[in-house]
Amino acid sequence: MNIPGKALSRRSILKATALAMPAAALLAATGASAQTGKASGRPELALTKPIKLSGNTVLITGGGTGIGRGLAEQMHKLGNKVIIASRRRDVLAATAAEFPGMELMTLDVRDPEGVRRFAADIIQRFPDLNVVFNNAGIMRRENLLDQQADLADAHNTVETNLNGPIRLTAALLPHLQTKAQSIIVNTSSGLGFVPLVPRPTYCATKAGMHSYTVSLRHQLRNTNTRVFEIAPPGVQTELMAGQSRNPNYMPLPQFIEETMAQFRQDPPPVELLVERVWVLRLAEREGRFDAAVDALSGAA
Repeated sequence: MNIPGKALSRRSILKATALAMPAAALLAATGASAQTGKASGRPELALTKPIKLSGNTVLITGGGTGIGRGLAEQMHKLGNKVIIASRRRDVLAATAAEFPGMELMTLDVRDPEGVRRFAADIIQRFPDLNVVFNNAGIMRRENLLDQQADLADAHNTVETNLNGPIRLTAALLPHLQTKAQSIIVNTSSGLGFVPLVPRPTYCATKAGMHSYTVSLRHQLRNTNTRVFEIAPPGVQTELMAGQSRNPNYMPLPQFIEETMAQFRQDPPPVELLVERVWVLRLAEREGRFDAAVDALSGAA
């Protein structure tokens, strides 16, 4: 654990909140190089064609709060027509009211028939739709030795985080393929690369979202649809209660700024990863996976 500066004791590492563990602490806990996530170890993940970030019609699920709201605000500022969607109309209305011209639509991605109706409706109302952010997600703590009889938390997590984006993508892809340029952006998580043990189904869905996104990108590589992935670290949102007030988590404005800066690159990387998440992204590649799992689980 040779990190420049003061060495971190095991006690100080375990005091960190698991998902919010500062990058330096996780580096120290797993024996990673101080250069992890920088040019020495980062794979090249660049597209061969630029994208257009203004003048689009953009759908963002989970757009009323957290990362979705931050992305909606930035896409709105860039001169795009933005539609935000989620189950909670009151939250959507509060967000849309702050940004003149932003539209809202209710959507429960867990409902297959509802997703099909939503897709038909949004295409009819906004025929220029060409950008989709699959961002809606939930996280639940689960004790696998004392599970609910109906596995309700696990079921809802899978339906929201994995099946939902797959459903919506399938419903909208034929329309997106008719556009000169279309974009799909899927939100996974740093925990899709190194799981946080008390949140097993969440981590599994995010690993699945990463794998699905890779396959989708390859299948669409010869079309006009570009596929990106956002894999956040711990960010100050209310994904978990109190998370937005935890000083160890990455401030939401900083996360959005770093993410959008990568999106504006010409061309942008296919994985829009902030510096803080690379310690998780490369853990398995660098032989630190087991240590990283232990460190996150101990901190939890």
